[in-house]
Amino acid sequence: MSPSRPRHDRAHTDDAPESLTTVLVALGANLLVAVAKTVAAALTGAASMVAEAAHSWADTGNEVFLYVAARRSVRPADARHPLGYGRDAYVWSMFAAFGLFAVGAVVSVMHGVSELLDPEPADRFGVSYAVLGVAFVLEGVSFLQALRQSRRRARAAERDLFDHVMRTSDPTLRAVFFEDAAALIGLVIAFAGILLHQITGSAVPDAIGSILVGVLLAVVALTLIRQNSRYLVGVVVDPSVRAAALRRLQAHADVAAVTYLHIEYVGPGRVFLLAAVDLAGDGPEHEVAARLNAIEDDLAASPRVAWSVLTLSRPDAEPLDPEAPAEPMRG
Repeated sequence: MSPSRPRHDRAHTDDAPESLTTVLVALGANLLVAVAKTVAAALTGAASMVAEAAHSWADTGNEVFLYVAARRSVRPADARHPLGYGRDAYVWSMFAAFGLFAVGAVVSVMHGVSELLDPEPADRFGVSYAVLGVAFVLEGVSFLQALRQSRRRARAAERDLFDHVMRTSDPTLRAVFFEDAAALIGLVIAFAGILLHQITGSAVPDAIGSILVGVLLAVVALTLIRQNSRYLVGVVVDPSVRAAALRRLQAHADVAAVTYLHIEYVGPGRVFLLAAVDLAGDGPEHEVAARLNAIEDDLAASPRVAWSVLTLSRPDAEPLDPEAPAEPMRG
């Protein structure tokens, strides 16, 4: 078995700068919106506005975590971390998801329940509407940035938009996309709750709006926690990606057959590759090792491959078919 050498001079993925831009746009928008909503909540006393302020402060804190995730995950590999630091992205994105649940969802639901039990009158509805309008524009700008990036990557991966956002190995893109989408939906809910409060004179619709915003944030947070936990545990690449890698190996001049292939994500857009190959022709041991190393170096030329390990096939192993499903990893 001959592991390829880690590359210490290359970032994890060429998409990292765009993901960082998406996070920074979301951070700026959420910070402005959080301040505006907090002022509006203090002036109006609207329960939905309080929930929205908690939502935006949670999102602002989350963007800080996502910024750290984007920065730390692109550190180059070193001797102690030969696969690089890509999984740092899932760790810090997990912190962000927990923050969204604890600060955004829980606070919003608790405040809504409190308003139902002990309703307080609200006034200055015009302030609430103005802030909600400005927030919708700012959140919309952030969402459009995430949407453009998601669409571009979905086309490249030949997936539909939502499927790609759910399955992408980039947790920062997924988090910003879902948080901004939830923010826009939450603004509509808050607007409806405040409007009904103004029309009916009852605080009940406003309180229900606060609870609904909290439930929405809980659903988003739990979705993000689930996806990040999957990538932390280890997720194999899609069958189409595996088939393309298998064809590339089979097309190599020194490879007669590939009998085993395992490809697993180790960070946003970065994979670890393990394969068993049958080399073309026969040769002495030192020549076989050199040929395996040459194939590994060829694989390492891809910016998507963090590390590759090739070994010789078992004498009785059957060649793999690119169209066949992946076999379970041998223990």
